[in-house]
Amino acid sequence: MENISIMDALVTALTGYGVVFLGIILLMIVVMIMGSIFSAKEKKAAAAPAPTPVEVPKATAPGTAGELKLHDVEPKTAAMLMAIVADKLGKPLNELRFISIKEDK
Repeated sequence: MENISIMDALVTALTGYGVVFLGIILLMIVVMIMGSIFSAKEKKAAAAPAPTPVEVPKATAPGTAGELKLHDVEPKTAAMLMAIVADKLGKPLNELRFISIKEDK
């Protein structure tokens, strides 16, 4: 193994540090360019007017479901049960008639 002089070691160390810092600087430049590209795209997308959604009228059956008697059932629970039944049957809730809801004990 050959001994190197202090001057050669210093030049080698400084060259290594220079290469590392040059790589970091290049990486920083690439990140800054990509950031400006993406922020320009975001500004362009934000400046474009958002398309307005078209409202489709939902066909509902006229009328009411009538009176409903609840026996030891909370109104929230009864509403959830009625919504589940309507969904499973594939019918609007106002086409169904619920007479009473009772909890089976």
